[in-house]
Amino acid sequence: MSSGSSLWPAILFTTIVAAATGAAVMIITGGRRGEPPSIDGVNAMPAATFGPAGRRDPTPLTPITAAVPVRAPLHDPHDLWVCADPNNMPFSNSAGQGFENQIATLVADDLGRHVRYFWEPQRRGFVRTTLKAGNCDVVIGVPSAYELVDATRPYYRSTYVFVTRRSRGLRLRSFDDPRLSKLLIGIQITGEDYENPPAAHALASRHLAENVRGFPVYGDYSHAAPQRTVIDAVAAGRVDTAVVWGPLAGYFASRSGVPLDITAVTPSVDRTGLPFVFEISMGVRRGAIAFRAQLDDVIDRRQADLRAILQRFAVPVIEDDTPAPTIAMARAAQSS
Repeated sequence: MSSGSSLWPAILFTTIVAAATGAAVMIITGGRRGEPPSIDGVNAMPAATFGPAGRRDPTPLTPITAAVPVRAPLHDPHDLWVCADPNNMPFSNSAGQGFENQIATLVADDLGRHVRYFWEPQRRGFVRTTLKAGNCDVVIGVPSAYELVDATRPYYRSTYVFVTRRSRGLRLRSFDDPRLSKLLIGIQITGEDYENPPAAHALASRHLAENVRGFPVYGDYSHAAPQRTVIDAVAAGRVDTAVVWGPLAGYFASRSGVPLDITAVTPSVDRTGLPFVFEISMGVRRGAIAFRAQLDDVIDRRQADLRAILQRFAVPVIEDDTPAPTIAMARAAQSS
């Protein structure tokens, strides 16, 4: 995979699949599509620190900017430095409200450390400017097969889902559902380069591109929780359904003023050969074997606590023990 791949569920999966497959799909979005925001000045946010109980220390630490590389901070062994996006709910934000913030606090407490954050919007180059540069120690959520990090054992797996208004009773599950030909379908797109998520490829292969309405995955970064716009569009009736990464969909659907249903995309590997189910791990710098082993131990010890956090945020978790399909596995199955 290209080191330029952007990261994480929702942001990550929109480009990681395209990078792995070498595919690019042009989507007819219809109507106005927001431009991906400039990040100049956006990441000029100080790092923050949280104590074992999650208290935020307002003292600024390690300012970062989009244009100027910064020197890695001197790390106290009693700190756990976390690479995170300051405006990426439900995963993380600078107020510590995301489920990855809560998981970071849980891990730090278990290791007897204090959580400190190196904030950076999750764009291309995120690993290079955060983890690889030595500015932080761990990314709390990465696909288990992601090649730019050493990944821990998975601590959950989730899936892409269809989001629909409950009053419609659609309960969509498959891209082969004939009703999709008459529906407007929202998906997240990455912007000008059109390296798009697996839903884009699945819909294009079924000649449904004209039904698609694109929502920039980065959203309007000047607003809180910029990725929620695709869910809001379903609630408002601007689209009939949306295909969204499960943790993002579950969180915003559960908090919508309009009752929404989410249903897992099936099968887990599309006929295009792309998977829709992914295992999620924590990611450390390549070669940090001892630290990765420590995190594996935390995951083993705190499985029940991790699961409770995911449940509070309405993350749809795939429970069976079958290994989640990888792109390589999907390709092998397709060619057999």
